Amino acid sequence: MSEPVHTAQGTHATTGDNRLGRALRRWRDRADPADSGLPTGRRRRAAGLRREELAALAGMSVDYVIRLEQGRATSPSGQVLTALARALRLSEEERRHLFLLGGRALPDSGQLPTRVSPGMRRLLEQLPGTPVSVYDAAWTLLEWNPLFAALMGDPSHRQGWERNVLWQHFTGQPTPVRQHAEQEAHFEAATVADLRTATARYPSDPALRGLVAELCRRSPAFLRLWEEHAVGRHTRASKTVEHPEVGTVALDCDVLIAPDSDLRVVLYTAAKGTDAAEKLALLNVVGLQRLWA
Repeated sequence: MSEPVHTAQGTHATTGDNRLGRALRRWRDRADPADSGLPTGRRRRAAGLRREELAALAGMSVDYVIRLEQGRATSPSGQVLTALARALRLSEEERRHLFLLGGRALPDSGQLPTRVSPGMRRLLEQLPGTPVSVYDAAWTLLEWNPLFAALMGDPSHRQGWERNVLWQHFTGQPTPVRQHAEQEAHFEAATVADLRTATARYPSDPALRGLVAELCRRSPAFLRLWEEHAVGRHTRASKTVEHPEVGTVALDCDVLIAPDSDLRVVLYTAAKGTDAAEKLALLNVVGLQRLWA
């Protein structure tokens, strides 16, 4: 439903979906001038920032702020939205919403997020019967639970790229995972496409650029896939693990992507009552110390 837009001269032409303008007005009214070093006192007729103050803080004209609030400027640039978010002191979620309303993709910092939240750590702790691991967007292992270590081997001694899934695979590092030709082809195509997606989201991350360059130099298979320029997400796979104590364990591998951090949470599961489920239960009882001492 359209609504009139009021100006100092009266009512402007009706607009359709002016959610961006309404959000900017609410955030401007909510803002505390003192937080931006502006004078406060009785001479202010209303709380919040004046349009001219917001314009000055964001480095743009008052007329442009007015047009944004009235819905007459409908395609603000990413730079404009960034300046408004900073001037209005928006939270990260509000900043995301601002970019959504402005029809722009939220710019990333250029650096791979690697912080594992307390909630994600609790997830690792509260799923003791399921091997769980957490990776960054480049597929470098960040954290894991004891059952993952019991299944795959303790990764705590690995450093740098030795913890990266693509590095391990394409440079032929030892792994307990066994794949037949079709599984391997799917895994390689999916992970390389996922890595290319990460390079577009985090173009300024030096470690990510270095990883890609070294993989291109070291692995003809990786280079061939990289030059296809496919993009996508690695979300699921089947894995067969050859374990030195319990033997072959066939598992489903599902990847959950944390939207706020782009981290990958990987869960290895087996259907209830299967041989693989029984072996996971055995690993969970016996634990890391005895099997991988």
